[in-house]
Amino acid sequence: MFFSFIYIDLLHTYLINPQMRTKTTLLTIIFFMMLSIGFAQKNKSSMRLISGKVGISKYHNLDELKRLNKGDLLTLYIERIEAIVNILPNIAFATKPNVTMASLGIPETKENKKALETSRKASIEYFDSTVEFQKSILPYSDSGDLIAAILFYEETLKSLHTYNDFKAD
Repeated sequence: MFFSFIYIDLLHTYLINPQMRTKTTLLTIIFFMMLSIGFAQKNKSSMRLISGKVGISKYHNLDELKRLNKGDLLTLYIERIEAIVNILPNIAFATKPNVTMASLGIPETKENKKALETSRKASIEYFDSTVEFQKSILPYSDSGDLIAAILFYEETLKSLHTYNDFKAD
């Protein structure tokens, strides 16, 4: 509303004083740009195929893991499960987190978006129930078995870096 009054005033000045043409033209362009920004539709970004935690903070060796207490081993174990649960179901599409449906050429139809959202919810529910189980049962496991599992999961995560080597073009 405020800009409308300024615009009308400048238009009136323009008609009276032709030397104001440059200023009026510039302000007219700015006015219409602001209008177009105000009415522009926001383009929703494409849905990412891999979401959630997909990386781990550090890879460990056997000696490092042997020095950790069981509580820390459980935390590492669960962190690795989370990364694997978020990546492996979508490995045929991507192994990195910022790949979208649009970047793969998958049509962003209502059905495809719903399927991806359903898959995401199922992964979250699976992970949550697995963690709940792990927190209650894993403390009874042997530390050596936990270490072996952590090392195995870490090797699995490392192998994702070479996944593209197996693709046949």
